[in-house]
Order: sequence, then C-alpha cells, then structure tokens
Amino acid sequence: MREPSPAFAEHLNGLFPELEFPKELARRILTHSSHPAAIYGHNAALSFLGRRVLSTYLSLLLSSSSNLKPTDDVEEIVSATLNSYDLGEHVGSDWGLGRAMRWTPAVSANTLQKTGMQQNILKGAGLYKVQGQAVAAVVGGVYEQFGASVAHRLFHTRILPRLITDSPGNRLPAAFHQDVRVVFNRMGGSKSSLLKKEDEPEMKSPFKKPMSTQARKQAKEERSVEVSEKSTESIA
Repeated sequence: MREPSPAFAEHLNGLFPELEFPKELARRILTHSSHPAAIYGHNAALSFLGRRVLSTYLSLLLSSSSNLKPTDDVEEIVSATLNSYDLGEHVGSDWGLGRAMRWTPAVSANTLQKTGMQQNILKGAGLYKVQGQAVAAVVGGVYEQFGASVAHRLFHTRILPRLITDSPGNRLPAAFHQDVRVVFNRMGGSKSSLLKKEDEPEMKSPFKKPMSTQARKQAKEERSVEVSEKSTESIA
C-alpha cells in the first residue's frame, strides 16, 4: 500500500495544531467504510472506540450533576445527545470533515449538484451520519494516540458545547446546559490548550500505538454483536 496522502493529517492538524496526527492514523480516521479505498483500512473501529469514550465522559458529567433527577434515564440522554446525525451536523460540519473525508454518498453527485446541497438532501445522502461517525473516530484516534486526558479536554471544550443549542430539537435537556458551560469555562474554553505537561507520560506510553489488526477486528466483532442485539430488541 502506498504512502497515505498528507492531506488527511494536514486537515486534522489544522483543526488541532498541538496534536500531530500520524499520516496513517489520519487516513483511517477520515476514510469511511463506504469508500473503495476502505479495503486498506477505515474508521469503523476508531469510531466504535470514540463513541464509548464520548458516552463515558457525558455519563460522568450527568451523574455528577446536581440537576439529575431520580427519574432521569442517563443512558437514554447520552444516546440521544450523541447521536451520529447531531454530531455530524453540529460538530463535523464545523470541523469541515465533509471536505476532507473519503466516503460514498447514498445519492448521486448529480443529485447533490442539482439540489444545491440542501439540508434534507444532505441528510438523505448520509453526510451528517458519516461526519458524525468521523467525529467519533477523531475522538477514538485522539484517545488512542494522545491519551484519555487529551480526549477528555477535546470532548468538553470542542464537542459537547456545540451540541447545546436553543433549538427545539436540542437533545440534551436544558437542565444540564449550565453544567456543560461550567466545565467548558473551567477548562479554558474553545481556545484552551489540549495538551498539558502532565499528559507526557501517558503519550509516551508504549500502549499509545495505532490499533493492531487484531484489536480492530475485535472491535468490529463487538460492534456487530451490539448491532445484532439492538436489532433483536427492536423485533421483540
């Protein structure tokens, strides 16, 4: 397989200047399984990992909130807030992932051109969902390559704040919006440093290497089992 294009790493490094993404990792993050080049590796495993990381951090925030009621279903709130479509529309679009990703739309390029990239067409083409999966893959890649602390700051300063809006379709209950803002400000806001000196030992860990083929295979199998279980539940 030839050397990955530097464009993938350049895009991610442009978003997060402090983090130097290896070319191969960046290529995987920004390659969706629908693209022909996915035979050389794609972002499904990293996206799977990233969703677990995102879910964990949001669950911790909700569980520690004084606004959490006994009747609140944390798992349901997490699932609704971190759905791929919202991640793709509100985070992936801001990060310009649609311009950098390799993927195959569900509708023809001709249709996209004729409609002028209207929002409903973009949803039908799968752009927001694919961008959302790429956002999760970015988190998975950051967690794997740079450590949990960096991924934690990324979540609270660059991702979660973009998911709280005043629109009726906002998935995170308004009761928790102030909690999001408090952590956002405490961590220094959207321009804060993602890397701290204390992260160095974690980043130098021998475990912070690109995911092995076996690990990617295991994550893929776990993801398949999860999808199968959800399908069984919906049928029941």
